[in-house]
Amino acid sequence: MGTVVTLVGQVGAAKLADGLYRLRGKDLAAIVNTGDDYEHLGLAFSPDIDTVLYTLAGLASASAGWEPEGETRAVQSMLRSLGGADQPAVGDRSLAAPLLRTEALAGNRRLTEITRDFCRELGIGARVLPMCDERVRTNVVTDEGAITFTEYFNELGCEPPVRGFQYAGIEDARISDEVRDALLAPDLEAVIIGPANPHHAIRPILEVPNMREMLRKRGAPVIAVTPLVGGKALKGSAGKMMRELGKEPSVRAVAGEYLRLIDGFVIDREDEIFAESVRSLGIAVRPTATVMRTVDDRVALAQATLDFAAAIRATRVMEAE
Repeated sequence: MGTVVTLVGQVGAAKLADGLYRLRGKDLAAIVNTGDDYEHLGLAFSPDIDTVLYTLAGLASASAGWEPEGETRAVQSMLRSLGGADQPAVGDRSLAAPLLRTEALAGNRRLTEITRDFCRELGIGARVLPMCDERVRTNVVTDEGAITFTEYFNELGCEPPVRGFQYAGIEDARISDEVRDALLAPDLEAVIIGPANPHHAIRPILEVPNMREMLRKRGAPVIAVTPLVGGKALKGSAGKMMRELGKEPSVRAVAGEYLRLIDGFVIDREDEIFAESVRSLGIAVRPTATVMRTVDDRVALAQATLDFAAAIRATRVMEAE
């Protein structure tokens, strides 16, 4: 068995990363979206990174994976009493990582180094890697102009129609040495794109200069897992966004977002009738159970995805002979 890289954003992809981690341990590297990072109360919040940390450490809330289990709201209550904003909501335990992150960033430490230290302290053996160390912010383009994803999500409740996305600062982003090492590992077995919104959770990672090219050049299969089941996202607003962008919320449309990048696409059995439509794009398809309600579900989906990647590798070998 070799190493595995997974691209992560949002709770669903973090759950799959947990399944992969339970199978591969230290041989897993998770490259995490930082386009949704934001500043609030003078602190640096990295919601997707913290979601992955809490999930892999076994600390994540079952109902809100972006914060630790047993979260309380004493600070938020006091903030409101003093005239502070209601959103974004601040959890007491969730403040720890932003506090330490802000202090470290002020000391000119890289986000990658800070996240590595968090992994060590939480006992996480996998490598959790920010997509880059430079500041990138995803903006949502609406009829009223561009707004930050934080404003769109927290303050406006995802209500404004989405007309497009901007990834501010992406032109200055660089692939870190740590991400490069993970992608260029000689024993890289597969790159797995987790089940997440392809526009604001995964695309910022792919927009880091040279990221797509590096993924394409790798010999390892690139597999994406659908965030939609029956045309709907289990969490988040992927389906809504796709409709507003003039695209059908379907597994074929999601696969199309990764055209000429992925070798295989994992869909839910509920959408198996659309498998041939995806194959018409030149992408292999594997239907399986993709809803992850339990830890066993996470491991089963992770294993099915790795088996799919192995099958694609085997097919390549046969075709080469």
